[in-house]
This record gives sequence, C-alpha cells and structure tokens, in this order.
Amino acid sequence: MQKDIHPEYKEATITCACGETFKTKSTKGDLRVEVCSNCHSFYTGKQKQNTRGGRIERFKEKYDL
Repeated sequence: MQKDIHPEYKEATITCACGETFKTKSTKGDLRVEVCSNCHSFYTGKQKQNTRGGRIERFKEKYDL
C-alpha cells in the first residue's frame, strides 16, 4: 500500500433513531441512521402480511363471484 493516500480508518459509533447504539470502524466517523436491525420490521418479525390476495381473488371479491 502506498503511504498517505488512504483515509484514516477509525472507530465510529452508529446511533439509530430507536436509540440503539453500537461501535464499528469507519472512515466517516460517527453516524446516525433511521433504521437498524433491532427496529427494522424484517428482523423483528412484525412485517405486514398481504391479506388481500392476488388478482383473481380481488376480481371475485369486487364482482361477488
């Protein structure tokens, strides 16, 4: 590696909007994020399920078939 061309790689604190914080390494420094793995619906299991069905079910429901 060449000297003096790479950015400084330092410890950074990541802070989520939900209040969760964790430490990692970054060239940017401290970061604030809106969503983390503790509050994202995919990881928490609180995803909205599609209960309306497909096209055919919606058509039948609309025209009472």
